[in-house]
Amino acid sequence: MESKNPIQVSERIFHTIEHLAQSGPTGLQDLSNQLCLNKSTVHRILNSLICMDYVRQDSETLKYSLSFKFCRISNQILSQNSMIDIARPYIKQLAELSGETVHLVQMDHIHAVYIDKVESPRNSVRLVSMVGKSIPLYCSGVGKAMLADMPDEKIRSIWDQSEIRKITEHTITEPAGFRKEILEIRRNGYSLDNEENEPGVRCIAVSLKSFQGKPSYALSISAPKDRMTDRRILELKEMILNTKEQILSETGSL
Repeated sequence: MESKNPIQVSERIFHTIEHLAQSGPTGLQDLSNQLCLNKSTVHRILNSLICMDYVRQDSETLKYSLSFKFCRISNQILSQNSMIDIARPYIKQLAELSGETVHLVQMDHIHAVYIDKVESPRNSVRLVSMVGKSIPLYCSGVGKAMLADMPDEKIRSIWDQSEIRKITEHTITEPAGFRKEILEIRRNGYSLDNEENEPGVRCIAVSLKSFQGKPSYALSISAPKDRMTDRRILELKEMILNTKEQILSETGSL
């Protein structure tokens, strides 16, 4: 009897988890169709995940969804990230001073992942960003800020591995234009997202080095484009650069 490929089995399990995370509660037949697997295979995967408390099934709709065990794991990962603890009081202060939403992200290969977010109590507009969400490096203010602190060879490697596409009409998708953008960021000491990742939203961002001296984190101030004028960006520039200096001073990364 031919033994099962452990990599294929693991791949199917994680694809099932990822799909449920994206789609929400899903029935067996729909899940089978979307994963291109037969129902019996998907049913076995789901039963295994249910036994391990990673998936639950609604007794009325019979649909499957992820359990809150993933939230507990996520919180444990975040709780071990000391940069969050160090940066938290500074980003809270920055949100209060700017009156806008402040994000802290961490680099994850070719993406940036939101690991903290503070919204100013004076701001009535709520952005769609959320902790745990990932965004591409090439088309985000935080991503470009981290890339600008890397060697050109590393930037080219990340660009080549990324799925470069026009997320909005403002997304930079030409290599020459992107290289010009990186040079501008290096000159200014901060990056801008001019509605490149989300229509109607602009942001200013700076890179933060890890304890090992690598550009692994970034900080941003985001706002609707009507409030984030060029004149306003010049005001926020001083705030965010000062916050960066305070954080790096505390981590010893200056």
